[in-house]
Amino acid sequence: MVSADAALPGRAQRPFHLSGTHTVLGTPLEGPWPEGTQVLYVAMGCFWGVERIYWQLPGVVTTAAGYMGGFTPNPTYAEVCTGRTGHAEAVLVAYDPATVTIRDLLAAFWENHDSTTADRQGNDIGTQYRSALYWTTPEQESEARATLEEYQGVLTAAGRGRITTELRSADDAGTFWYAEEEHQQYLDKNPYGYCNHGPNGCALPQR
Repeated sequence: MVSADAALPGRAQRPFHLSGTHTVLGTPLEGPWPEGTQVLYVAMGCFWGVERIYWQLPGVVTTAAGYMGGFTPNPTYAEVCTGRTGHAEAVLVAYDPATVTIRDLLAAFWENHDSTTADRQGNDIGTQYRSALYWTTPEQESEARATLEEYQGVLTAAGRGRITTELRSADDAGTFWYAEEEHQQYLDKNPYGYCNHGPNGCALPQR
Protein backbone atom coordinates (compact mmCIF):
# COMPACT_ATOMS: atom_id res chain seq x y z
CA MET A 1 0.00 0.00 0.00
CA VAL A 2 1.27 3.44 -0.92
CA SER A 3 1.87 5.82 1.99
CA ALA A 4 0.04 9.12 2.32
CA ASP A 5 3.30 10.99 1.69
CA ALA A 6 3.98 9.04 -1.51
CA ALA A 7 0.43 9.13 -2.89
CA LEU A 8 -0.45 11.11 -6.01
CA PRO A 9 -1.48 14.69 -5.20
CA GLY A 10 -4.87 14.67 -6.91
CA ARG A 11 -6.81 17.89 -7.37
CA ALA A 12 -9.27 20.22 -5.70
CA GLN A 13 -12.21 19.56 -8.03
CA ARG A 14 -13.74 16.59 -9.85
CA PRO A 15 -12.07 16.45 -13.28
CA PHE A 16 -15.13 15.14 -15.14
CA HIS A 17 -18.90 15.55 -15.36
CA LEU A 18 -21.50 13.09 -14.03
CA SER A 19 -25.01 12.84 -15.41
CA GLY A 20 -26.26 12.27 -11.87
CA THR A 21 -28.98 9.69 -12.65
CA HIS A 22 -28.78 5.90 -12.28
CA THR A 23 -29.37 4.36 -15.71
CA VAL A 24 -31.23 1.35 -14.29
CA LEU A 25 -33.01 2.65 -11.19
CA GLY A 26 -33.61 6.21 -12.38
CA THR A 27 -32.55 7.58 -8.99
CA PRO A 28 -29.98 10.27 -8.15
CA LEU A 29 -26.41 9.01 -7.89
CA GLU A 30 -25.52 11.69 -5.35
CA GLY A 31 -28.85 12.22 -3.60
CA PRO A 32 -30.97 13.53 -2.17
CA TRP A 33 -32.58 10.18 -1.37
CA PRO A 34 -35.78 9.38 0.55
CA GLU A 35 -35.79 9.99 4.28
CA GLY A 36 -34.43 6.99 6.16
CA THR A 37 -32.08 5.89 3.37
CA GLN A 38 -28.82 4.44 4.67
CA VAL A 39 -25.50 3.96 2.88
CA LEU A 40 -22.98 1.11 2.94
CA TYR A 41 -19.76 1.06 0.93
CA VAL A 42 -18.43 -2.25 -0.41
CA ALA A 43 -15.21 -3.14 -2.24
CA MET A 44 -14.98 -6.55 -3.90
CA GLY A 45 -12.58 -6.08 -6.80
CA CYS A 46 -13.60 -4.49 -10.12
CA PHE A 47 -16.57 -2.26 -9.37
CA TRP A 48 -18.43 -3.00 -12.62
CA GLY A 49 -19.74 -6.40 -11.55
CA VAL A 50 -20.16 -5.38 -7.92
CA GLU A 51 -22.48 -2.53 -8.81
CA ARG A 52 -24.72 -4.82 -10.90
CA ILE A 53 -25.08 -7.28 -8.01
CA TYR A 54 -26.40 -4.53 -5.76
CA TRP A 55 -28.67 -2.59 -8.12
CA GLN A 56 -30.65 -5.82 -8.62
CA LEU A 57 -31.48 -6.21 -4.92
CA PRO A 58 -34.97 -5.11 -3.79
CA GLY A 59 -34.75 -2.16 -1.43
CA VAL A 60 -31.61 -0.67 -2.96
CA VAL A 61 -32.30 2.98 -3.77
CA THR A 62 -29.19 3.65 -5.86
CA THR A 63 -25.66 2.43 -6.48
CA ALA A 64 -22.55 4.19 -7.74
CA ALA A 65 -19.01 3.21 -8.67
CA GLY A 66 -16.16 5.09 -7.05
CA TYR A 67 -12.93 5.10 -5.11
CA MET A 68 -12.50 4.94 -1.34
CA GLY A 69 -10.03 4.19 1.42
CA GLY A 70 -7.08 6.05 -0.06
CA PHE A 71 -5.33 9.41 0.01
CA THR A 72 -5.58 11.18 -3.35
CA PRO A 73 -8.44 13.72 -3.62
CA ASN A 74 -10.63 13.54 -6.74
CA PRO A 75 -8.67 10.67 -8.32
CA THR A 76 -9.15 9.38 -11.84
CA TYR A 77 -9.53 5.75 -12.87
CA ALA A 78 -6.09 5.82 -14.50
CA GLU A 79 -4.54 7.12 -11.28
CA VAL A 80 -6.26 4.54 -9.08
CA CYS A 81 -5.06 1.76 -11.40
CA THR A 82 -1.45 2.76 -10.74
CA GLY A 83 -1.88 1.79 -7.08
CA ARG A 84 -0.49 5.19 -6.10
CA THR A 85 -3.71 6.70 -4.69
CA GLY A 86 -4.34 4.09 -2.00
CA HIS A 87 -7.98 3.71 -3.01
CA ALA A 88 -10.04 0.60 -3.49
CA GLU A 89 -12.56 0.37 -6.31
CA ALA A 90 -15.74 0.66 -4.25
CA VAL A 91 -19.50 0.81 -4.69
CA LEU A 92 -21.86 3.08 -2.80
CA VAL A 93 -25.04 1.22 -1.86
CA ALA A 94 -27.90 3.48 -0.74
CA TYR A 95 -30.78 1.40 0.58
CA ASP A 96 -34.08 1.39 2.43
CA PRO A 97 -33.51 -0.53 5.70
CA ALA A 98 -37.26 -1.15 5.97
CA THR A 99 -37.12 -3.20 2.75
CA VAL A 100 -33.68 -4.83 2.72
CA THR A 101 -31.67 -5.80 5.79
CA ILE A 102 -28.01 -5.09 6.28
CA ARG A 103 -27.53 -8.85 6.61
CA ASP A 104 -28.97 -9.32 3.11
CA LEU A 105 -26.55 -6.74 1.76
CA LEU A 106 -23.64 -8.41 3.54
CA ALA A 107 -24.67 -11.85 2.28
CA ALA A 108 -24.39 -10.45 -1.25
CA PHE A 109 -20.93 -9.19 -0.33
CA TRP A 110 -19.50 -12.37 1.17
CA GLU A 111 -21.09 -14.77 -1.31
CA ASN A 112 -20.06 -13.05 -4.56
CA HIS A 113 -16.30 -12.60 -4.32
CA ASP A 114 -13.22 -14.21 -2.80
CA SER A 115 -12.57 -12.44 0.48
CA THR A 116 -9.45 -14.56 1.15
CA THR A 117 -7.21 -13.21 -1.62
CA ALA A 118 -5.47 -10.06 -0.42
CA ASP A 119 -5.36 -7.30 -3.04
CA ARG A 120 -6.66 -9.62 -5.74
CA GLN A 121 -9.81 -10.88 -7.44
CA GLY A 122 -9.00 -13.47 -10.08
CA ASN A 123 -6.64 -11.91 -12.61
CA ASP A 124 -7.21 -8.41 -11.20
CA ILE A 125 -4.21 -7.75 -8.97
CA GLY A 126 -3.39 -4.66 -6.92
CA THR A 127 -4.44 -2.80 -3.79
CA GLN A 128 -7.33 -1.20 -5.72
CA TYR A 129 -8.92 -4.67 -5.93
CA ARG A 130 -8.86 -5.39 -2.20
CA SER A 131 -11.90 -6.63 -0.29
CA ALA A 132 -13.31 -4.02 2.10
CA LEU A 133 -16.42 -2.95 4.00
CA TYR A 134 -16.88 0.66 5.07
CA TRP A 135 -19.84 1.18 7.40
CA THR A 136 -21.83 4.30 8.29
CA THR A 137 -23.96 3.06 11.22
CA PRO A 138 -23.34 1.06 14.41
CA GLU A 139 -25.68 -1.69 13.15
CA GLN A 140 -23.66 -2.02 9.97
CA GLU A 141 -20.45 -2.32 11.97
CA SER A 142 -21.93 -4.93 14.28
CA GLU A 143 -23.25 -7.02 11.40
CA ALA A 144 -20.04 -6.65 9.38
CA ARG A 145 -17.97 -8.02 12.25
CA ALA A 146 -20.49 -10.74 13.12
CA THR A 147 -20.94 -11.97 9.56
CA LEU A 148 -17.18 -12.02 9.01
CA GLU A 149 -16.84 -14.46 11.89
CA GLU A 150 -19.79 -16.54 10.68
CA TYR A 151 -18.51 -16.62 7.13
CA GLN A 152 -15.00 -17.53 8.22
CA GLY A 153 -16.50 -20.60 9.83
CA VAL A 154 -18.15 -21.53 6.52
CA LEU A 155 -14.93 -21.00 4.59
CA THR A 156 -12.86 -22.98 7.09
CA ALA A 157 -15.29 -25.89 6.89
CA ALA A 158 -14.95 -25.77 3.10
CA GLY A 159 -11.16 -25.87 3.32
CA ARG A 160 -10.66 -22.31 2.19
CA GLY A 161 -8.36 -19.62 3.56
CA ARG A 162 -8.59 -16.74 6.00
CA ILE A 163 -10.63 -13.65 5.24
CA THR A 164 -8.51 -10.60 4.42
CA THR A 165 -11.37 -8.08 4.17
CA GLU A 166 -10.60 -4.59 5.43
CA LEU A 167 -13.20 -3.40 7.97
CA ARG A 168 -13.37 0.34 8.64
CA SER A 169 -15.86 3.06 9.32
CA ALA A 170 -16.60 5.31 6.36
CA ASP A 171 -15.38 8.24 8.45
CA ASP A 172 -12.02 6.55 8.86
CA ALA A 173 -11.84 5.42 5.23
CA GLY A 174 -12.45 8.97 4.02
CA THR A 175 -14.40 10.45 1.13
CA PHE A 176 -16.11 8.26 -1.45
CA TRP A 177 -14.96 9.76 -4.75
CA TYR A 178 -17.33 9.07 -7.62
CA ALA A 179 -15.83 7.36 -10.66
CA GLU A 180 -16.12 8.69 -14.19
CA GLU A 181 -19.42 8.54 -16.09
CA GLU A 182 -18.35 5.58 -18.21
CA HIS A 183 -17.91 3.45 -15.08
CA GLN A 184 -21.35 4.21 -13.64
CA GLN A 185 -23.68 1.26 -14.32
CA TYR A 186 -21.06 -0.05 -16.73
CA LEU A 187 -22.69 -3.43 -17.24
CA ASP A 188 -26.02 -1.81 -18.07
CA LYS A 189 -24.32 0.23 -20.78
CA ASN A 190 -22.14 -2.73 -21.82
CA PRO A 191 -24.20 -5.89 -21.09
CA TYR A 192 -21.46 -8.22 -22.34
CA GLY A 193 -18.64 -6.32 -20.66
CA TYR A 194 -16.04 -7.74 -18.30
CA CYS A 195 -17.30 -9.17 -15.01
CA ASN A 196 -15.58 -11.63 -12.69
CA HIS A 197 -18.20 -11.68 -9.94
CA GLY A 198 -20.78 -14.30 -9.06
CA PRO A 199 -21.62 -16.98 -6.48
CA ASN A 200 -18.49 -18.43 -4.86
CA GLY A 201 -20.19 -21.59 -3.61
CA CYS A 202 -20.31 -20.66 0.09
CA ALA A 203 -23.44 -19.20 1.69
CA LEU A 204 -23.73 -17.06 4.78
CA PRO A 205 -25.62 -19.15 7.38
CA GLN A 206 -29.26 -18.37 8.06
CA ARG A 207 -30.12 -17.14 11.53
